[in-house]
Amino acid sequence: MGQQLTMTPQLQQAIRLLQLSSLDLQQEVQEALEANPLLEMADDGEDDYSSNTADNAGGDEDAPATALPEPAALDVIDQHSHSEEEGNWNEQIPSELPVDTQWEDIYQTSASSLPSSDDEDWDFTSRTSSDETLQSHLEWQLNLLPLSDTDHQIAIALIDGINADGYLEESLEDIQASLDPELGVELDEIEMVLHRIQQFEPVGVGARNLSECLHLQLRQLPDSTPMLEQAKRVVRDYLELLGSRDFAQLMRRTRLKEDQLREVIALIQTLNPRPGGEIASGEAEYVIPDVIVRRDQNRWIVELNQEAAPRVRVNSQYASMVKRADSSEDNTYLRNHLQEARWFIKSLQSRNETLMKVATQIVEHQRGFLEHGEEAMKPLVLHDIAEAVGMHESTISRVTTQKYMHTPRGIFELKYFFSSHVSTSEGGEFSSTAIRALIKKLVAAENPKKPLSDSKIAGLLEEQGIHVARRTIAKYRESLNIAPSSERKRLV
Repeated sequence: MGQQLTMTPQLQQAIRLLQLSSLDLQQEVQEALEANPLLEMADDGEDDYSSNTADNAGGDEDAPATALPEPAALDVIDQHSHSEEEGNWNEQIPSELPVDTQWEDIYQTSASSLPSSDDEDWDFTSRTSSDETLQSHLEWQLNLLPLSDTDHQIAIALIDGINADGYLEESLEDIQASLDPELGVELDEIEMVLHRIQQFEPVGVGARNLSECLHLQLRQLPDSTPMLEQAKRVVRDYLELLGSRDFAQLMRRTRLKEDQLREVIALIQTLNPRPGGEIASGEAEYVIPDVIVRRDQNRWIVELNQEAAPRVRVNSQYASMVKRADSSEDNTYLRNHLQEARWFIKSLQSRNETLMKVATQIVEHQRGFLEHGEEAMKPLVLHDIAEAVGMHESTISRVTTQKYMHTPRGIFELKYFFSSHVSTSEGGEFSSTAIRALIKKLVAAENPKKPLSDSKIAGLLEEQGIHVARRTIAKYRESLNIAPSSERKRLV
């Protein structure tokens, strides 16, 4: 004899739905709707996700409820009245408009290739959104230049060697080797074409190093720009000194006064070290919050985002066709899909309930963060929430992955609220998130001429009773994308 845990298909489905993000869940629901004829989307404003007929047909009367919680405060749009108004509006337009010319006489285009506005597959954003790469942007500008065939081939080879930041990664010798030997292209000809490309937008593209990139951008500025020539000299000859913040040596080399050097640095800081980043190279990614947290007087209210939670129900018409004692092929087909539909809806209900329990406990534990900010964040681990809701830590890990909470302070992933703790001198605990917030606050208030080192920051936290090693400070600082003290030094 022995004990073993069997993962039923229903349990596997519930676990899979639990760890899906909002977008993945909507796709999963859509696939279930296409595969199961007894599932359908519930219309807005309905009180139940499944009818009584669906619950009682072809099965036990004490079957588990399949209704999901009714969302609070949902704006209902009357689709029927909207379509009627649209139809009346169309009827007011005469079929013959008083014009002398036809559309085809002016624009020779194939309108038949475009789907109609009533087509469900028509996606306006897919036709109008910009998905332009840096290479395509440069090639578009190249086609506007009157170049010979040879120069055009050289330009295409150069554009292919430009990375996403806008820099030419390949040497001119490699570009020459990649071209057809029969063309007999010399290096000076390749460099001449490169100079043409370096005049393209975005300004600074095609540079071979940072110095050349900044110098190209300075060349595009008007001659009347203050300290322009001095800035060109700094980026051309003394960029390493500027990068190391050695201002004393820089003033000696350039013979600039402190006020003049400050103007030069301010001008250089207006330039873009990665000009290629100005051209979008991908579609924007959107985050849909699963949970919405809002404050009502002195209490915090947690609710599911109704737009992100799919609302499905059992089709009552098909469910009423299921007969108890009928073992025909059609009845068996309907009965099996009815049971699968109930399991799917119950898994969705379980997911929503678990998500609400976990989110409520997080809000209750991190009330200080919601009211006062990151510095009031408390230490929190998965085990704390697992004990509070009576679930396993693996379940809490699944439900907090790729799930987002909308709060008055912004949208955060649920995992953001979990952090390790650091002991204080009074015997209390301080979260790592709160320490990061303190580091950010100390760096923001530091003297730019004498920035705080990691050891100094550790000493300042020690004075507040927080014991953090210097190496830990460095790790937290790097996670905040804060440069070391030597790189933060600047002229005031």
